[in-house]
Amino acid sequence: MLAAIVGIAGLAPDAAEAALFAAHPPAGVILFRRNVADPAQLRALTAALRRLLPAGAAILVDQEGGRVARLGPPHWRAHPPAGAIGALHGRDAAAGLRAAWLSGALIGADCADAGIDVVCAPVLDLAWPGRHAVVGDRSFAADPGSVAALGRAMAAGLLAAGVVPVGKHAPGHGRAQADSHLTLPVVDTADLDADMEPFGRNADLPWMMTAHILYSALDPALPATLSPRIVAEVIRGRIGFAGLLVSDDLAMQALAGAPAARALAALAAGCDVALYCPGDAAGNAAVLAACPPLAAGAAARLAAGRALAGARRQEIDAASLAAERDRLMA
Repeated sequence: MLAAIVGIAGLAPDAAEAALFAAHPPAGVILFRRNVADPAQLRALTAALRRLLPAGAAILVDQEGGRVARLGPPHWRAHPPAGAIGALHGRDAAAGLRAAWLSGALIGADCADAGIDVVCAPVLDLAWPGRHAVVGDRSFAADPGSVAALGRAMAAGLLAAGVVPVGKHAPGHGRAQADSHLTLPVVDTADLDADMEPFGRNADLPWMMTAHILYSALDPALPATLSPRIVAEVIRGRIGFAGLLVSDDLAMQALAGAPAARALAALAAGCDVALYCPGDAAGNAAVLAACPPLAAGAAARLAAGRALAGARRQEIDAASLAAERDRLMA
């Protein structure tokens, strides 16, 4: 399989996508609302993708709770934003930690039932006051210790449901004054200890996602996703992350250049996998034709994440857990 994960266009893979994946098999597919109609359709979609993808490939979704949720009512339950769980934690630490675990388990149960095995959560960014709302209540809190603990609890819940969590966005998106979907944020401060703390305290997560942010004190020329210095010295070094490192969506306007060039730059920087989300035929074809096979170390990290989720999986009584969470969050 290739060192790339891509999106698809619609509710089922079309003939052109099937042919592309046969010729250039990606390491996975990421799903969005455009790919989701109802539980029966989603299960059929993931089953079809499993037939097209190589063994061991991943099916991902962004399902944080709150405003970032691709599965939602009326077919799936709504989940509170991280900020609401963080507020509960501020009032009652034990209740907040339990609510974070419950949300992870419930989100994971929904996704596992649908055939999805990787969930892009928890967000480990800090909710810095006065910064761009692109993070906002997607973050648990402004306090790094709280974010670290709540992120770990949510990740444990996801693993209990048998799905792989993805910590994001390393080395920290919370200080950004701009939305990286639209432009390249620049963070000038040299003191990023607080931002990195939740990532360092969760360095044993199986997957992490990079940030499309220019940290001028760390690398004045390249955003984290494309920076060999930041990947090697900060994410792998200072943070100590040893798992699978996936880029954020390479189609975001924080980055420049053609999709294939962006993917190759992310891989050259040290990302294990290039993520390209829009599902457009031309972009997918260019990225998959350009990307090399998944490196041996990356393949081992991919397999290790799957094994960890399998080992941590437990029986989930979703109705009971949802009732408990409702009581805590009331």
